[in-house]
Amino acid sequence: MKGIYSSRFAEIVVSGTTWIIVTLPLWLSPFHPAVVAYGIIAFDLYFLFTATKNAINSVLAYLKIRENQSLDHKKLVSKEKGANGIYHFVIIPCFKESIQKISETVNCIIDNDYPWKGNIHIVLGFEARELEAHAKEVMIRDSLGSKIAIHATYHELSANEVPGKASNQTWATKEMVKSVIEPSGYDPKEVLVTVCDADSKLPSHYFSYLTHTFLNDKNRGFHFYWAPVLLYNNFWSLPFFVRMQASLSSIIRLAYLEDKQNLIQISTYSTNLKLLQDIGYWDVDVIPEDWHVYLQAFFTYGPIVKTIPLYTIINGDAVLSSSLKKTFLSRYEQEKRWAWGVSDIAYSWSRLWQTPHIPFVPKLKKIMFLLHNHILWPTSFFILTIFATVTPLINPVFKRSVMGFILPQISGLILTLGSSMLVVYTIVDIRVRKRLLIHTKPQHILFLIIQWYILPVVSFTLSCVPALDAHTRLLLGKKMEYKVTEKK
Repeated sequence: MKGIYSSRFAEIVVSGTTWIIVTLPLWLSPFHPAVVAYGIIAFDLYFLFTATKNAINSVLAYLKIRENQSLDHKKLVSKEKGANGIYHFVIIPCFKESIQKISETVNCIIDNDYPWKGNIHIVLGFEARELEAHAKEVMIRDSLGSKIAIHATYHELSANEVPGKASNQTWATKEMVKSVIEPSGYDPKEVLVTVCDADSKLPSHYFSYLTHTFLNDKNRGFHFYWAPVLLYNNFWSLPFFVRMQASLSSIIRLAYLEDKQNLIQISTYSTNLKLLQDIGYWDVDVIPEDWHVYLQAFFTYGPIVKTIPLYTIINGDAVLSSSLKKTFLSRYEQEKRWAWGVSDIAYSWSRLWQTPHIPFVPKLKKIMFLLHNHILWPTSFFILTIFATVTPLINPVFKRSVMGFILPQISGLILTLGSSMLVVYTIVDIRVRKRLLIHTKPQHILFLIIQWYILPVVSFTLSCVPALDAHTRLLLGKKMEYKVTEKK
């Protein structure tokens, strides 16, 4: 019985399920074509529901962001008792990013409106294996002077670690605890650690807003805080296929803000140091660390762990390399790295049996949520676009039936209705970018609408296939190598 509780067993079952679904019409249509047909229609209806829900949620989130940006967060946090005793450590993992990119991110932090800037510490988390790292530190310090406390750490990769954000952040945070936090006598419960990608530009009110939210959160010791990172910073420099994905990804992230029960942070986020210490910081042998650290906390504390939405915008870069081919390959590798988060299901499966202090049902719900997201990632394209056509071809007898004849038409109609939500996405996309001073010229609007007609091709090549690649690697027991995404 012990074998069925193992992580490797879970990896095989999950990634194997992906391939069972992808090939389902081939082996089930000859025997039970009606089952396949009704399954396709049910999934198409689910797609319509999800597309509509995301459209509504993205609008609601945008309206809340617009309202929130009109507030004086500096004034609000200044009135909070104990606010001047909250300390911020911003960890910026760096590996081969340009000095210009890092400096822009650091300058956004320096230009914040937080009333107690002396409480903010910027931590440049370099990798020791990067030969230019020390020179970068010197140049950044020389250009910024003494405007804010800046520290630098140099991560020495050990045998049990995987290169990437998780191991770097763990090293950097531990170094800060030893060299700054403990000697200064800071209470870990009053230290907020913000993980900030090297291309993530925090809004000027971020620390005021975050601190105010943190102090008014009765369960703040168990929570993460997340504002969506929207990929608009280099928007008009992107090839159209990356720009399309940047828009769609950004709008979906906006919609996530309204799904508070299932919200899990992505990319750039904040939490308190005490939580990180209790869970042993980030696991150093994982690649996608954002959802994983949430799961570490969840399987330590239980359902009290949540991600609290911050209704503001962090502006980030989408993938952009020196050539079209390199951009395409880099975007593929980035998506594959994100999809490697499917490995979190095996981790959660093993933790399911190791945490008797946490109620079983919430743990099972969390695993089902992970399954829902990661299984649909590489399979939904096939179900939505191919299955309705393939099933009648595989079974000619079924093709001559009423259901076999109308299946493609029903599926096409539902997909058309769902795709109409792209109009809402486009409007929200334009309005959000306008708030970031990234304007859309009138001649661009038509192109922004037309480009969605090639969404199936882009989704297949830059979402479905890399996700399927990641799942196949997991099935075969292969490891994933962290590759830095180039962003110019």
